[in-house]
Amino acid sequence: MNLHEYQGKEILASYGVTIQRGKVATTSEEAVAAAKALTEETGTGWHIIKAQVHAGGRGKGGGVKLAKSLDQVKEISGQIIGMDLVTPQTSAEGKRVHQVLVAEDVYGPGEAEIEEFYMSVLLDRAQGKNMIMYSTEGGMDIETVAEETPHLIFTETIHPSHGLQAFQARRIAFNLGLSGKAFKEMTKFVDALYNAYVGSDSALFEINPVIKASNNTIIAVDCKITLDENALFRHKDLEALRDIREENPTEVEARAVGLNYVDLDGNVGCMVNGAGLAMATMDLIKQAGGEPANFLDVGGTADAKRVEEAFRIILKDDKVEAILVNIFGGIVRCDRVAQGIVDAYKNMGDAINVPIIVRLQGTNAEIAKELIDSSGLDVQSAIEFQEAADKVQAVLNK
Repeated sequence: MNLHEYQGKEILASYGVTIQRGKVATTSEEAVAAAKALTEETGTGWHIIKAQVHAGGRGKGGGVKLAKSLDQVKEISGQIIGMDLVTPQTSAEGKRVHQVLVAEDVYGPGEAEIEEFYMSVLLDRAQGKNMIMYSTEGGMDIETVAEETPHLIFTETIHPSHGLQAFQARRIAFNLGLSGKAFKEMTKFVDALYNAYVGSDSALFEINPVIKASNNTIIAVDCKITLDENALFRHKDLEALRDIREENPTEVEARAVGLNYVDLDGNVGCMVNGAGLAMATMDLIKQAGGEPANFLDVGGTADAKRVEEAFRIILKDDKVEAILVNIFGGIVRCDRVAQGIVDAYKNMGDAINVPIIVRLQGTNAEIAKELIDSSGLDVQSAIEFQEAADKVQAVLNK
């Protein structure tokens, strides 16, 4: 589950991470009021107006701008709120901006030179341990840094039973070329950041940039946080931060009825029980010359109501030319699934306007095939994997 920048910064601040302070506004008038309040609290004269959307590269799309006066705050926030922001991480249509973060200017001059760094905390899947990735090249796309100057990216692997050790935080500060007060501030920053990552059960923290300000303090200027959805039951307060306006509407609808659905760009809809079989089914569709239109795991209770909901969600995608149902009857009997498909088809009537291929394997698979074949409906049955692939191919080649 992704969070907005301002939500992520609230989490960081609660663990003692120094952040670029700001206030959220949904109108230009609120933005001006936020800027005035921020000036009183922080003394900042300039303000950064940041679009709040779940996408990186906002600055490249015109979603992050500097305002040097209250008039500019009003003008710029008015331009950003309501715009469809296109970034390297959005579709060509972009994402609608509903709110902005009015943030303090932390780049003011002082005793020391300002430096920008990159830092992220994530799981190193190869080692099964958390890892802090960091670089002196802050403010840039880390993918570009990895490609062009990989020697400037450092990693620190953290043992799960020991946690982040003091020597590791010091090594990070040393590799970033810091000394004196900035060195000590960075060790505190890293320690607090890692505690926030573990405490919030996150899957990813990305702070780009982290800056050494002119007074040698270390500040998180931007932040991207992805929470582990499997741990949200332990964090009801964080789950309440979900902004469904930023998510695919069909995926939101599927989640509401207990279906695991991911929207894709292909032409063959999939309905499968089990994530592993779903991945194999997507490979099957590719092999048959099609492209999967979705990932949909109906789980172990594929009754008529659940199948009908799955069909309706798949058919919301007008690119779908066929639907492949691939069920392995282990816990659930194939004949019950087949009856569910037949009942759902009858209930939906003309709403189903594409061919359906059903491959059932496992308990009572033969009975299930007979149920479908004798139903009189436009549903093709198969038992073998290759047989289902051939039928998908035949439908697409018509």
